Amino acid sequence: MKDIDVLVVGELNVDIILDQIDGLPEIGKEKIAKNLTVTLGSSSAIFASNLSTLGAKVAFLGKIGIDNHAEIVKNSLQEKGVRTDLILDTNEHKTGLTIVMNYDMDRANITYPGAMDYLLEQEITDEILLRAKHLHLSSVFLQLGLKDNIVNLFKRAKKAGLTTSLDPQWDPAEKWELDLEHLLPLVDVFLPNSKEFQYITGSNDVATGLEKVKNIANIIVIKDGEHGAHLWHNKTLTTKPAFNNPTVADCIGAGDSFDAGFISQFIQGKELVDCLVYGNMMGAINTTKSGGTTAFENVQKIKTIAKEQFSINL
Repeated sequence: MKDIDVLVVGELNVDIILDQIDGLPEIGKEKIAKNLTVTLGSSSAIFASNLSTLGAKVAFLGKIGIDNHAEIVKNSLQEKGVRTDLILDTNEHKTGLTIVMNYDMDRANITYPGAMDYLLEQEITDEILLRAKHLHLSSVFLQLGLKDNIVNLFKRAKKAGLTTSLDPQWDPAEKWELDLEHLLPLVDVFLPNSKEFQYITGSNDVATGLEKVKNIANIIVIKDGEHGAHLWHNKTLTTKPAFNNPTVADCIGAGDSFDAGFISQFIQGKELVDCLVYGNMMGAINTTKSGGTTAFENVQKIKTIAKEQFSINL
């Protein structure tokens, strides 16, 4: 029985967000931040939370410790309607943690991976996959126990009849090693941002990267910040502009919210261009509030923000 619309496999951590910081960090000196937020972090969790708020039945599979941060993670996901019964607990490692230092439209992150390094492919069983309609994997470079076996994971997902998506996210080691030749044919929707796409394909620009993978990829969606997003499918490249927001709180999770918007429409069989526009809208709505999930309190709040900030009726 398929009782899960989207199974999200990914990293889990808490974000400690510092805002209004008096300058950049310097060795041997102390700086003051005037604002602090402790909230659910991780790209995968932000995606799952916001996708659930948009109406999908979402379950999360990741690994956390048994500690106070784990309680924040589980409680936050449950508050947004995400199923947490598939999350794995371990006594051997602590829950991941990210320190986020915001500077205007950019930020610096320091992450302690903790338990997220130790999720294994065999822990994502066939029985679990058979319960889901769609598999989404995010932040593969942060999940070292899983990374080398993601091709096999996606093979098993396709064999079980799932559609699939992958957002690779940033590689902290900056090696950008993915077996694209065998992986991309198994990924229905590949969701990097423009920089990640260039690094992963070893290219100087998006067009060159697309030339390298056009014969092995299915759907590629490239997030391009204030320039919107690009959709490549069936040898056609479509670009849709961003919904610019004059009152940006921060950009934490904007790409994850884009993913949530796009996939929420994709699993309903909507036209890909419509998925692209909806993704852009959700990314823009994300930026109206601090943190990755605050703007996605419920569907009515999302509609209110869309109407008041962007004059759009959802």
